[in-house]
Amino acid sequence: MSLKVVACAAASVLFFTTGCGPTALESANLAQDPTATTPTPSTPASSSEVVLVSTTIFVTASPAPTAMPSPVPLVEAMPIPTPAGSPFSYHVIEEGESLSYISWLYDTPVEELVSMNHLEGPAAIIQTGQSLRIPLHLDQVAPQNILLPDSEVVYSPGYIDFNIKEFIESKGGYLVGYTEYVAGQQLSGPEIVERVSQQFSVGPRLLLALLEHYGGWVTNPYPTETELRLPLGPHNPRGGSLYLALGWTANRINAGYYGYKRDGFWVFTLADRSRTVTPPGLNAGTVGVQNILALHSDWETWQQELSSDGLLADYRALFGDPMTYAVEPLVPKALAQPSLSLPWAKGQGFYLSSGPHPAYADGSAWAAIDFGPPDVLGNCFYSSEPNTAAASGVIVVARQGAVELDLDGDGNIQTGWVLQYLHLVLDADTPVQVGQHVAEGDIIGYASCEGGQANSSHLHFSRRYNGEWIEARGPVPLNLSGWVIQPTLVAYEGAFKKGDQVREACECWEPEKNLIINETN
Repeated sequence: MSLKVVACAAASVLFFTTGCGPTALESANLAQDPTATTPTPSTPASSSEVVLVSTTIFVTASPAPTAMPSPVPLVEAMPIPTPAGSPFSYHVIEEGESLSYISWLYDTPVEELVSMNHLEGPAAIIQTGQSLRIPLHLDQVAPQNILLPDSEVVYSPGYIDFNIKEFIESKGGYLVGYTEYVAGQQLSGPEIVERVSQQFSVGPRLLLALLEHYGGWVTNPYPTETELRLPLGPHNPRGGSLYLALGWTANRINAGYYGYKRDGFWVFTLADRSRTVTPPGLNAGTVGVQNILALHSDWETWQQELSSDGLLADYRALFGDPMTYAVEPLVPKALAQPSLSLPWAKGQGFYLSSGPHPAYADGSAWAAIDFGPPDVLGNCFYSSEPNTAAASGVIVVARQGAVELDLDGDGNIQTGWVLQYLHLVLDADTPVQVGQHVAEGDIIGYASCEGGQANSSHLHFSRRYNGEWIEARGPVPLNLSGWVIQPTLVAYEGAFKKGDQVREACECWEPEKNLIINETN
């Protein structure tokens, strides 16, 4: 059995403790003061000849052509899955519940629940914390108009040249002078937007458009009392803190985005508790935006919000046409993971303590797995066994509790493969630093409970590509030194397999069951 989920339900945002998926949003207190610096990203050169590199087009100088150039080959995007049947929602089993009770609760035959969830039969054993699919019968369908490309909704290559601090200062609104304490550190308004974009991997232009739409904070230096109290919508439960309110917003955007990518549809719950489902043919970015707007709207208001006079009007007033920032495809169908090693020293072992689960807060993709160190069992003492670089790259985030490693070496968290290491403490003598090049096997840090809510020291490890969280289960399964994660329908459960060896995720320390030794040559 996998690590049990302990809900840190601050502000209706579900975070996970040990087993720990994502870190909880760092503690926040309010203040008012000026900003700090954000580095200006480099701007790619421009000219005439088009060269396709990964999924982004760069331009270089060339002599006048003497013949018609060859067409740039089409790169096919990773497809959205086709729903296998009717829409469904999820029910998380609570203590004491049975299949017959859940059948009664949702007025659904037990046999239908058994079939939809691939259970052994009506007498199948179900476990507390397990998610069951519940069939839905909905009459209303969401609008079909495309709102934003995926690359605007995630923190993608489309943001390399976007300087958050410079843009906010140029608008002169309330956000310029705002400050807030986050995890004991005073952050400016621009730094908070950048921190949330990086942590949740959600596009800052979208977050700023929502902050302007609901609170006017980007352009208005004197928001009303209501706009100060609820800068990100009337139903955001964390309106007293910009950091927490932005985090809640980013998490609900991710819920729609990755839910649609996982199941091929998404069920929206509006503010009046009515529900509706996506039509076919949408992109995940549009679903993410629809989802956050639905949470603040009834049906009629939602239609207005999704029209050209709704959120998009504020977006265009700030940034112009969103389609000009599109990077297509964001994730190619032929995507392959680079070679990654187990993230600890050769000859040493860590325990597989959690299978696939959300990368950062419950809305994100099941991109993460957890590893427990061999020297700290069931408490939050710092481990003395180092976690190491799974591949060579450049450090793009380095603070207590969080390190991110950029594998393409360009120093941009928005491009290519990036590895996330959460709950790590940095080495006391030689901590890794942003911009530092590391080789495979170099020390990154040590497992702990830092950087979020957890009740046992562990490493929370996940991947993203071009800003999108990549599911550990597939279609590009996580592979570490030949250990490949196996498919699972239950968060935190699952197994790693290498040849005929299998290790099961477990809240336990049993060498034959879940200890994985790094035997890399």
